[in-house]
Amino acid sequence: MHPLSVQTHATPAGPVVELAGDLDHHSAPQLRALLPALPLHAGQQLVVDLSGLTFCDSSGITVMIAARNHAVEARADIVLAAVPDRVHRIFRIVGLDRVFTTYPTATAAAAAWRPPDPV
Repeated sequence: MHPLSVQTHATPAGPVVELAGDLDHHSAPQLRALLPALPLHAGQQLVVDLSGLTFCDSSGITVMIAARNHAVEARADIVLAAVPDRVHRIFRIVGLDRVFTTYPTATAAAAAWRPPDPV
């Protein structure tokens, strides 16, 4: 078992959440509790960097969907970065590969973000 480590930092595109360790029924509440406190505004994107993720079970999948819902409620986007192959396989099996846009790195995700046009 690898305890979950969660680091966050802000970018002009929006918050980046870096996960390392196991995202499971023990640790998912930690990430879920963090979501409402993320400074996410309309037009931004939430980047979830999974490069350090070692395991993800159904509780982890549920909290990823909660993160997506949080972004949608903020009128923002959510993208995943550096999804490990074993996690990508799980996401593909349950259809989340069609829900989340993925990038090879958090830097690539930030570079792909475009600010919304002024109204």
